[in-house]
Amino acid sequence: MRPLRRLLDRQDALLRRSRWLRVPHALFEATDAFLYTTGKTTRGAPHVRDAVDLKRVMITVVVALLPCMIMAMANTGVQGNLAIADGALPPDGWRGGLVALLGGSGHDPASWWHNLALGGAYYLPVLLVTFAVGGFWEGLFAGVRRHEIAEGFLVSGMLFPLLLPPTIPLWQVALGISFGVVFGKEIFGGVGMNILNPALIARAFLFFAYPAQISGNEVWVAADGFSGATLMAAAAETGMEPLLEATWMQAFLGWTPGSMGETSALACLFGAAVLLITGVASWRIMLTVTLGTVLTATLINLIGSETNPLFAIPFWWHMVLGGWAFAAVFMATDPVTAPYSKTGQLIYGLLIGLLVVVVRVLNPAYPDGLLLAILLMNVFSPLIDHYVVKAHIRRRRARHAA
Repeated sequence: MRPLRRLLDRQDALLRRSRWLRVPHALFEATDAFLYTTGKTTRGAPHVRDAVDLKRVMITVVVALLPCMIMAMANTGVQGNLAIADGALPPDGWRGGLVALLGGSGHDPASWWHNLALGGAYYLPVLLVTFAVGGFWEGLFAGVRRHEIAEGFLVSGMLFPLLLPPTIPLWQVALGISFGVVFGKEIFGGVGMNILNPALIARAFLFFAYPAQISGNEVWVAADGFSGATLMAAAAETGMEPLLEATWMQAFLGWTPGSMGETSALACLFGAAVLLITGVASWRIMLTVTLGTVLTATLINLIGSETNPLFAIPFWWHMVLGGWAFAAVFMATDPVTAPYSKTGQLIYGLLIGLLVVVVRVLNPAYPDGLLLAILLMNVFSPLIDHYVVKAHIRRRRARHAA
């Protein structure tokens, strides 16, 4: 490892000599930071020293995301191979050639190799485009501002592809992550300064700009000419029948059409365990999102409706449909956009759980409401912290007066 360290140090000195090499130097520093821990240390009394830094936090989140990434390829392949077995056209162009090369002539839904081959042909290009385009913008802003590329984009770059359908055009992936990085984070000052989750704001931009490619039934299955509605969309049209046909366990494991990395509640539970054990995510937010969903769904079940079939969906189905588990574990707990105060986190999570059910049930045109619920609460997060702090100050003044 010492020869590699010496080589990196020589390149670092070379890139520092010219002001025209700021962007390449920022990209170089990001690579160096990925391979090694920083060689810079702080000295003096005011600085807090801890073994956990931003790099280790982000790597922990990536580890927690690994099961969702595996499911992104496996379930995409399963849904595509099932569609092919039902007579739909197989993928065309380079994807069809790659699948034929990796998976052979057959498309067997029971074969993990065939499923991963087909799913990887859709998921991996989206991941690569996300990191290439998002990394370019991160490097550009870091070079102009003369600071290092923060590790925050590592997680945003992993999250964004998992929020997308498998057939999303790659140029829309590039456009979406560009919007998320530039307008969702960099214009606010970069990592730690943004008020909205960059991956979610990128997904929201694509949803409202290109609804046909992000919300239509045809986009959820990786086979041309095949329509595969998500369970949530099907339930909005016909009620509980599609859910009972699929079974709750099938939805819990994630073998249903949907965004590539959001379908498996089981994979998200593994991620939740990693984040909670390491202390990276707030258990208060996860708990209150769950509590808010249970209370709101139960109340809506009691109210009932003769015209809206979504009123009949119980809370245990809400938790395995759409991206509920994924958003509750990885999106709502984002430490930058969530409240900092403990009381604020309880309020924040409870309101997200309430809003997601309200948006899902009362707005059948947009059956998965977590994206909008979390973005809305991101906006109110500073306000929640503000009033929590003011309440603490009032109580302290009352104690002093006494």
